[in-house]
Amino acid sequence: MSRKEIQRERNEQCSERHALAVDRLRSIVSEETAAEKYRPFFQDSAIFLLELENARRKISDGVWESYSLEQMKSLNEILYSDILEENYSRSYANPAYAAERFGQEKGALLCCLYAEMRSGIPYSFEEKKDYLTILYELFIEVYNCFEEKEEPDPKEIRDIIYWYASDYCDVFLADRIEEQIDPEDSFAAEIIENADLDNDRYLYRFGEYITENELGTARHLRSLPEETIRKMADVYTEGYRSGFINTGKDLSKKSVVNIRYTLGFERVVRAAIENFRKMGLKPTIYRAASGVITKREHHKIGYHGAVTNWQYEYDHRQDQALFMDKRYVERKLEVTRTVYEKSKELAAKFAGPAVIETFGEKPFSPEAKPEAPAYSSEQRELSLLYDSRSGQMTNEYIKGDERSFTIIAYPVPEIGEQYPEIFDEIIRINTLDAKLYERVQQTMIDALDQGEYVRVTGCGGNETDIRVQLCGLNDPEKETKFENCVADVNIPVGEVFTSPVLEGTDGVLHVSRVFLEGLEYRNLKITFKDGKITDYTCSNFEDEEENRRYIYDNVLKNHETLPLGEFAIGTNTTAYVAARKYGIEDKMPILITEKTGPHFAVGDTCYSWSEDIRVYNPNGKEIVAKDNSVSILRKEDVSKAYVNCHTDITIPYEELEEISVVTKEGKDIILLKNGRFVLPGTEVLNEPLKEEMKCQK
Repeated sequence: MSRKEIQRERNEQCSERHALAVDRLRSIVSEETAAEKYRPFFQDSAIFLLELENARRKISDGVWESYSLEQMKSLNEILYSDILEENYSRSYANPAYAAERFGQEKGALLCCLYAEMRSGIPYSFEEKKDYLTILYELFIEVYNCFEEKEEPDPKEIRDIIYWYASDYCDVFLADRIEEQIDPEDSFAAEIIENADLDNDRYLYRFGEYITENELGTARHLRSLPEETIRKMADVYTEGYRSGFINTGKDLSKKSVVNIRYTLGFERVVRAAIENFRKMGLKPTIYRAASGVITKREHHKIGYHGAVTNWQYEYDHRQDQALFMDKRYVERKLEVTRTVYEKSKELAAKFAGPAVIETFGEKPFSPEAKPEAPAYSSEQRELSLLYDSRSGQMTNEYIKGDERSFTIIAYPVPEIGEQYPEIFDEIIRINTLDAKLYERVQQTMIDALDQGEYVRVTGCGGNETDIRVQLCGLNDPEKETKFENCVADVNIPVGEVFTSPVLEGTDGVLHVSRVFLEGLEYRNLKITFKDGKITDYTCSNFEDEEENRRYIYDNVLKNHETLPLGEFAIGTNTTAYVAARKYGIEDKMPILITEKTGPHFAVGDTCYSWSEDIRVYNPNGKEIVAKDNSVSILRKEDVSKAYVNCHTDITIPYEELEEISVVTKEGKDIILLKNGRFVLPGTEVLNEPLKEEMKCQK
């Protein structure tokens, strides 16, 4: 039975429950049985849920297809307006407002409940009546508590939410895993392959929030010749293929590729699907999770529209803190194991993700709200336990040494009036001469291979002063320490990287301003001893403890420390100059930014879960620096080897005083001096920088 047939059967099975729940919602709108303080919350929430039901019925009955573009746009605005930045201060989805209205404890619980109801928007568009029924029943059960008592015990509400999350793991989480690996009956793929992409109406069919970014992207792609669209798709899919070829992995054993992207790029994705099918790969295109059971903090993993309000996403990133305990974590792990075991043949054929990122949106610096849920120390440990064990399970069924990925990025219209020119420039950057970079980067690697360690120092207020210890070579004629990275899995070209030796890696990493996973950090400073973080701070908040918590939550990912998993030198001066030319340095994605200076990644190495695969540079030398003293623990206890995160932090060229390689004999080989490449054979990388200087004059 296909997934579409299964969904149809589920919808039929819950029809009676669904009808009863909808009738109850209608009565709540006008009832006055709850205490007056809470009545507007439940009435407004019921109205919102009835709006979801109305949308579902219009789609199910075919009425939606007769809607005009303006009608579709109007419904989209109605569904998402409550959490828009201009309305958020008085939204029940805002933890601060909810706490003001209902007190801290009940406010947090009702705020979480309201956010969970909002997760139902996509279920309406996917006609998942069973999912909506579950949400409606959750809401009604909580409402009943407020009918029975004027001030119900918060524990009672918490228990309801807890058992909802626990009981329905085998629905929401199970389906989430299956849609990642099963390419049949993909809601998004059906739209992408069959819709009229020349008409804006198709974008609203996804059920995501649609802004001028998505509309403008789709319109811009329509204006491009088919040749350009093909070029964009080819770079993307060939990068994916190259990831398998360059690591000696057998793509013929795979049949499924996961496409992740932001709405608006459907024309490119359609061409990419065609390319992937020629490789023998069918796409899974799943939506970024929105519900508390399946989402990963504020991260958008999967396809999505515009982020309605990043502060909303940030406020709700740890909603699980309201109910998470060991039993709940074990329940999620049990469901994960069951689903993977049931679908192990599909999982084994999963090749990995192919990602199209976007950039150019207004930079986001979050407000830290004391009213927002936050993990306790015990829950942080549980979260790490879950990440570790679920990661191990994933690798058991989707083996790391058999999968690959690729990632590419393009701007959105919000980047500014020069969007078309910037878009063209990014296409150029994504298709730079890989052979040229391969030769120049090999020259740099030849120097690096002579070194015992690398020293990086900052200038002009940048306090970076760090020593990066390098591994030794048993046979320099056949072995190398750095990977020569050209345009395959990480597009565009432009970096050499290694896994440092942790012992002996000491010093301070500092950058004046950097954006990591959509969050801004000002004066980020991290101290390392023997390759592990010992101290950290930034200047985002006035309160130093808040600064530390911000880094702890979002960079350390709740770990007490992290190893330095990667050291790299970016060589893409063309991208660097383009960013400065258009004044978009703060909007460039890390994918490109990491190629515009040295970068340091905290967390796992680039080779995590595949360290034993033999990897070679184009010159035939084997890359031997793939492990460190943490990752090697996989041979004894895999749970101690991986931290399941990898965050790149880049120092821009203008903040660099020097990058030098120090040999065993104490000789300095200078690679960069005052932001310029000085190693003989690498000077060509300065040409774009010279052009920038001419323009400035």
